[in-house]
Amino acid sequence: MSKYQIAVVGCAENSVRSDDPMMSSDPRIELVERLFSGTGSTYDHIVNLCTAGIDRRWKRQILSRLPSRPKRVMDLAAGTGILTFAIARRFPDCHVMGVELRAEYLDIARARAAREKLDNVELILARAEDVRLSEPVDAVTSSYLAKYADLPRLACTMYEMLRPGGLVITHDFTYPAMPVLAGAWELYFKILQSVGSRRYPQWRAIFDELPDLIRQTTWVPDLVSALKTQGFTDIGCESLTLKGSGLVTAKKIS
Repeated sequence: MSKYQIAVVGCAENSVRSDDPMMSSDPRIELVERLFSGTGSTYDHIVNLCTAGIDRRWKRQILSRLPSRPKRVMDLAAGTGILTFAIARRFPDCHVMGVELRAEYLDIARARAAREKLDNVELILARAEDVRLSEPVDAVTSSYLAKYADLPRLACTMYEMLRPGGLVITHDFTYPAMPVLAGAWELYFKILQSVGSRRYPQWRAIFDELPDLIRQTTWVPDLVSALKTQGFTDIGCESLTLKGSGLVTAKKIS
């Protein structure tokens, strides 16, 4: 039997359960569903192709910041399991839990876990902000979640899941601040919108709407603020790959 519980306890008063019918009206969830519906079978390929393989480097950056011998790790917004399984392979004695909102992606992850016989992986269908566990974890990771998340609720969730001294490691895209880099970034997405949409029509919504989402998101300062409010310490921010993505780390006070 799974050791997780789906409930919201001790967070902001306006928090709701993940099984609440009102959750379906949350614009963040509606956005994720609209953008990613029907993309599960090509997700891994597109992530690798559209980042020119750099996603693998970003995942290694997350892995390098995990504790040396973790016993329990939670990976939020696990998708098809790219990071979840990388953690499980790196730490075969660690119980790795992957939480994913979309059943389409989770079905793919479950099939892969079975093929690879990854017995130390548990996959959970739930919204990242709403998961609660009966036992604490040593680290909480996420990649490509922050720009879609309710960050105050997410910070609360991560704080409650972590053991004292546990780590948060969060990664997502950022818009380059330098004009020359921003120009190259804009050109790249124009190519994706024209060429990529024809080759991968199921990704058209992502190619069309993701650039504006990244331009507008303030997830790095917003997450830092939420982590501080929640009581995290040792908060760090790092720009990766010509400032095209960011990594935020924090520690739950011992």
